Amino acid sequence: MKLMKTLSNRKFLVVGSMMFIFALITMSFSVKFQDAKKKPWNAPDAAKKAKNPVAKNDESVAAGKALYMKHCKSCHGSKGLGDGPKSKELDTACGDFSAKETTDQTDGELFYKTKEGRDDMPSFKKKITDDEEIWSIINFMRTLAK
Repeated sequence: MKLMKTLSNRKFLVVGSMMFIFALITMSFSVKFQDAKKKPWNAPDAAKKAKNPVAKNDESVAAGKALYMKHCKSCHGSKGLGDGPKSKELDTACGDFSAKETTDQTDGELFYKTKEGRDDMPSFKKKITDDEEIWSIINFMRTLAK
């Protein structure tokens, strides 16, 4: 009887220890995942200073919206809130285009990030080869902040 109790206590200690180690490992990955979502993305100074050569008018905003809906909506969401259907699958936060963090960026910064990409954000150099089209997307993105 005493032997059974000792074995039962050891089994409890082993299982408890394994659960504790599993919890620590899970927390470690969770912290790394959150850090990856918050990694700053700074555009070069030249990109920050770049001016949008495409006038923000109804035509460019409509063209930008069509391109956005085709290429960006699946991750960034139709209203630019970062809640598109693919956003949950990504390790990188999609960002909220209506948030101050985005609205404070220059058009040049947004153009650079759209064209170059990083991590889960793909580069659009090859998908959208006409820079004016990317600038039109930026014009549309600015409407999402309202």
